[in-house]
Amino acid sequence: MSFVIRPAKHDDINQLVDLAKQFNLLNLPGEKRILQHKIETSEKSFSGILPKHKSEYLFILEDTEEKQVVGSSLILAKHGTDEIPHYFFKLLKKNHFSEDLGTGFIHQVLRFQLDTDGPTEIGGLLVDKTYRRRPEKLGKQISLARFVYMGLFPERFEDRILCELTPPLTEEGRSEFWEALGRRFTGLPYQEADVLSQSHKEFIQSLFPEDDIYLCLLDSKARLVLGRVGEATKPAQHLLESIGFEYLDEVDPFDGGPHYGCKLENLAPVKQGRMVRLTEFKDPKFQGRVFVGVPGDNFKAAVVPYDLRHDEISIPSKTRDLLEVDLDTDVFVTPFEYGR
Repeated sequence: MSFVIRPAKHDDINQLVDLAKQFNLLNLPGEKRILQHKIETSEKSFSGILPKHKSEYLFILEDTEEKQVVGSSLILAKHGTDEIPHYFFKLLKKNHFSEDLGTGFIHQVLRFQLDTDGPTEIGGLLVDKTYRRRPEKLGKQISLARFVYMGLFPERFEDRILCELTPPLTEEGRSEFWEALGRRFTGLPYQEADVLSQSHKEFIQSLFPEDDIYLCLLDSKARLVLGRVGEATKPAQHLLESIGFEYLDEVDPFDGGPHYGCKLENLAPVKQGRMVRLTEFKDPKFQGRVFVGVPGDNFKAAVVPYDLRHDEISIPSKTRDLLEVDLDTDVFVTPFEYGR
């Protein structure tokens, strides 16, 4: 094993910028100044000195042999407060029936909503393009590591976990849903509005319609992508569904991407995880793979071969060294084989 998941450090900044520039996600852009701030916030969050609504945890997947940052993921401990609400469209059905005509219709409508006591949100999932499709399933590792951490420190997060998935976009990166709806109410192009919303959200509530929006009135291209997941995001969707996430009948007000959610206590890695004592058996039979998380400010996690007996686990000594964990330490273990 040569891959370890750990909190981001300031020394990672240049490699993290290079990684982020491959994708340029809105919540993890390839800008050094922004990423430096995120690392600083993350370090304070892991140390427990920030309140929940300001905490943001940035995880790094490191190739320890090459000393290379090859992946990342993110937890926003609370997405939606009085100061900065969480905005979304709820999909609802309305029945209309005419006695005169003896016929009726069931219409789908979008209803604008805001949440000032929001859930924990996950995001920022990146894997270096040269490390994809490896047998170690690195994307799965850096994604599930977030839930290993939640299993160790559930009190730091909300009881609802949210993930906003990316919908299909045009080759130019345009959102058909935004063109049909958001642009008409704000006058802004999609990319500009999405970037602006990261720091200023007032315009969303002020300019978006309060009344229900009937989907039958939207352009067919917009209806086609509403609540759908883009091809590149489908593996992430399938993994989330395999551990308990479900579509919430909610979509992003900008691009119509679907919102998936799950109760923290029902997440498979949390529900099936437990604390065990790290030991060294005389005749260990290492088999399969399990996720091991080391508690404390110096959190580390890895997918490792193991021998689990009752409340004790043995892992290879090289793995213990990489995780920087001593024997007789309590560690969190949870299955890795979800979503096969």
